[in-house]
Amino acid sequence: MNALLTDPAEFASLLQRFFAERLLQQKNASPRTIAAYRDTFRLLFGYAERERGTPPAKLTLNDFDSTLTLDFLTYLETERRNTVRSRNARLAAVRAFAHYVALQCPPALQLMQQILAIPMKRFEKPLLGFLSRDEVQALLAAPDITTWCGLRDRMMLTLLYNTGARVSEMIGIRVADVTLATTSSVRLHGKGRKQRTVPLWKETAAEIRRWLAYADLKAEHPLVPTRKGLPMTRTNVAERLALAVSEATERCPQLQGRRISPHTLRHTTAMHLLQAGVDLTVIALWLGHESPVTTHGYVEADLAMKERALATIAPPGAGKRQRYRPTDAVLKFLESL
Repeated sequence: MNALLTDPAEFASLLQRFFAERLLQQKNASPRTIAAYRDTFRLLFGYAERERGTPPAKLTLNDFDSTLTLDFLTYLETERRNTVRSRNARLAAVRAFAHYVALQCPPALQLMQQILAIPMKRFEKPLLGFLSRDEVQALLAAPDITTWCGLRDRMMLTLLYNTGARVSEMIGIRVADVTLATTSSVRLHGKGRKQRTVPLWKETAAEIRRWLAYADLKAEHPLVPTRKGLPMTRTNVAERLALAVSEATERCPQLQGRRISPHTLRHTTAMHLLQAGVDLTVIALWLGHESPVTTHGYVEADLAMKERALATIAPPGAGKRQRYRPTDAVLKFLESL
């Protein structure tokens, strides 16, 4: 057996080079990607130490095999209750490292090929949930704007609905990213380091102006801060949204028992744009989708659009639809152009 496969120092060196050279220097991966990969290996090493008694400092390439990876994935789904999406994201990080090891350490090629052969797990894609306009109105009116948190929450929820921003994009907005002028807009820092600018309604701009005047924030400050002036976290946003939903339920009973997350507001923005007749490609740009194919899911979720399409088709036995025949006057007009 090759000595490199049983040397803990070789495994540690490859892992360090994977993060420092491959991800940071060569690929210039985003901080979010680095953090996601880091957390994956923290979980994997913790699992290996607990189940196999091998601490991270003694882990070798022989230990890092497909059996360990499959057992780790099972642990994520069964004990940690991770979704299939989360399981697949962890596997993507492991496979990225395995691919790097296969290139850098040929003796480990066969072991790494076995890991690379582990497939992503398929999962059901439920219809997208979204809110009606009345439900959105009740939600936006829920925060108590006589308080610091209520004024911030009103602005935050209005901004989420206006822009369709992801939570990570919203909590990353700085005051300097907002332009309040004749045509107001906000610059969002999206996935893959892609930036986009989204226009703001006059109502949203007014909410932001009111908030900035009240909170006295500087250009470098987060637009949606905590009491300590730090950017809000995903958990903070989810908790404040849950509170607003609870308060809005009194005015809008149909919200009772609904599972509403910050991403639900993103879906709602897309659905309302689609229902207003906005083209799918424009909605894809609005939401920061890499491909309009991702946006097609909103068409599937809108029953009203399907019903309008159905109404254009004659049911069986209704007789053949007559083709439109223009009058002579119309033909003469067209021929004169």
